[in-house]
Amino acid sequence: MNDTSGFETSTAPADVVRRQYLASAHGDLDALRATLADDVEWTEMAGFPLAGTYRTPDGVTANVMEQLGKEWDDWTAHDDTYVVDGENVVVLARYTATNKATGKDIDVRVAHHFVVRGGRIVRFEQFVDTAKVRDAMTA
Repeated sequence: MNDTSGFETSTAPADVVRRQYLASAHGDLDALRATLADDVEWTEMAGFPLAGTYRTPDGVTANVMEQLGKEWDDWTAHDDTYVVDGENVVVLARYTATNKATGKDIDVRVAHHFVVRGGRIVRFEQFVDTAKVRDAMTA
């Protein structure tokens, strides 16, 4: 049995990032915002439908998570491998979802680079096969 005591309050970079994925998977935007620094810089990759850099916890959830929810059913980032080097956390994952307009599914590999300081995510950068995401959005 895994001992998860302290996980909810841990400032260890991998724990903070894992709480962000769990909050996202459960649609808990308040818990997700709690993992983000006030001055967070969140960058969605060029070519991705939501490409750009967003700032502040509210800006990130309004411009990324809430927008994904409008265009996709069951958007989920499945985190599977963590590589941690100090404040840097790289997560290998995959996105799954169904596009609401086309009914097409995606299952695409991604890499996320987080920088965590003081128990909060200060920077995020996404790497993803944007062509596969766009294909699912095209009738």
